[in-house]
Amino acid sequence: MKAQVAILVGSDSDLPVMAKAAAALEEFDIPFTITVASAHRSPKRTITLVDSFSKQGVKVIIAAAGMAAHLAGVVAAHFQLPVIGVPLKSSALNGVDSLYSTVQMPPGIPVATVGIDSAQNAGLLAVQILATSDNELKKKIIAYKKSLAEKVEKKAKILEDKGISQYINEHLKNS
Repeated sequence: MKAQVAILVGSDSDLPVMAKAAAALEEFDIPFTITVASAHRSPKRTITLVDSFSKQGVKVIIAAAGMAAHLAGVVAAHFQLPVIGVPLKSSALNGVDSLYSTVQMPPGIPVATVGIDSAQNAGLLAVQILATSDNELKKKIIAYKKSLAEKVEKKAKILEDKGISQYINEHLKNS
């Protein structure tokens, strides 16, 4: 099956974080491709890949980079569909530099930016974008969010029944 989502990382050192985006896509059976492309070190490769993804029918690109994180912006300048930026923590500024580089785009070149190192949310946002035109996928997202709510309700019930001290001792000591 052809990829619906492409994940671009600025460096292979970004892969451990971005594995969470891949896992989110896999959880919803979304075909994807992932590769390395740097806005600064390999700009021609980046643009060639984006053009190729467009021709292949990719619907969303997730672009992750650290420090002077211009990858998502460069991708958004060349891709006509949604781009999700993932700023990565990779410098002395704990990812704030990456966040600003990713989120502060000029008018006309939007990048949907998630939190620093929030690869899972990037994957889930891609799923939600795809779900706007896929009712089965929309049903899966609804079920997923329902399961999140159920987990919170279960924890709340245990906390309310046992009290804070016992809850911490039984559920948070090894966290």
